[in-house]
Amino acid sequence: MTSALPQQDDLEPVALVRESGIILRVGILLLGAGSGSYRVKIAMAQVGRALGIDSVDAQVTVNEITATARRGSIFRTEVAMSHSIGVNAHRIAALESLCGSLAPGARQQDIEASLDEIERRPLLYKTWANALFAAVACAAFAFLNNGGPVEVLVVFVGAGLGQATRRVMLHRGFNQLGVTMLSAAVASVVYLGIVNLLFALGVVDTIHESGYISAVLFLVPGFPLITAGLDLSRLDFSAGVSRLTYALLIMTSAAMSVWAVSAVMELTPNPAAPLALAPGAALVLRLLASAFGVLGFALMFNSRWRVALAAAGIGMVANVIRIEMVDAGVVVQAAACAAGLIVGILANLVAPRMNASRLTLSVPAVVIMVPGAAAYRAVYFLNDGQTVEALAYGVQAGFVVLALAIGLTIARTVTGDSWKSGAH
Repeated sequence: MTSALPQQDDLEPVALVRESGIILRVGILLLGAGSGSYRVKIAMAQVGRALGIDSVDAQVTVNEITATARRGSIFRTEVAMSHSIGVNAHRIAALESLCGSLAPGARQQDIEASLDEIERRPLLYKTWANALFAAVACAAFAFLNNGGPVEVLVVFVGAGLGQATRRVMLHRGFNQLGVTMLSAAVASVVYLGIVNLLFALGVVDTIHESGYISAVLFLVPGFPLITAGLDLSRLDFSAGVSRLTYALLIMTSAAMSVWAVSAVMELTPNPAAPLALAPGAALVLRLLASAFGVLGFALMFNSRWRVALAAAGIGMVANVIRIEMVDAGVVVQAAACAAGLIVGILANLVAPRMNASRLTLSVPAVVIMVPGAAAYRAVYFLNDGQTVEALAYGVQAGFVVLALAIGLTIARTVTGDSWKSGAH
């Protein structure tokens, strides 16, 4: 007679199987909400310690986790994939708060119940509100990109309709890259349609060609870009490279759509000339535009109002200092690095006092500084065969994003012991 095959219960304790599943579930929920690899690993380790696991080793990419939980001489390795890639700052904050509050000896049932409750929470804002926040953010971008009153108002309309299209389509399960292209087309076509109508009616005397770039800046993948930079700074290449690839795919999809609209309308997205404003008025308007821009992005990322307002204050200060430094002749990359450093330090000071995630404060504050317009222009000129212009804009955008990430990394290094040591 042949003996029966060993069952899983005979090979390893059932408890470890369930505990490993809970740990992996925490990681997947955080990953799907847009958290960086570093924070995902920390949260998984915190849950592991609370459940009595000796160690949790994880390899994280933009949408996959391979994790090994060890207790004594036995271990269990599991692989899971997140089926959504997006940003939900409120979920990130809730999960980090839960994981940070767990004490050794925590019961599996209690953790699972908390995770069920967090996962069931609906988004804080309806589609119309989310579109309104995107519209506000892009209108602020339009002013900071030297747009006048007409551009700001029309960008508000175009970006709002574009983000509404994006959210509705994504929630219905359509391909993310295709939705990005469609949303960019909606935003830019609406902008150009309204401006051309105003021009035909004699309301304005110019088409304001560069404004439609600002109308699609709600598609800039700020969370993936910044978290990719932070992951790479810790030499976490599997997470950083995959996240950066995803961000570039999103930006390229949007830029291709913008280029197609530009080609049909025979437009060139050249930068607009600076507005003629008195120094005092320019400073006040920059402060307001920076604050509203960050506020719009933070709320679009599903942050609570108090967190969004704190991020707006941080971003307002850092962005205006960056702009003033550039106007004073400081190299753009150096100004961006200084602004990233300011954001990182302020976020590290404010977050513990608000019991908030540093990521949900720092990323919206930095997104307003990401040169999305330069990135879109790079793809436009590349498709148009103007290689020199494409390289100029592309290199400029890349260096600014890198400088922002360096500034944030320096801030993390001087304020966090785990970043100094490289520990997870």
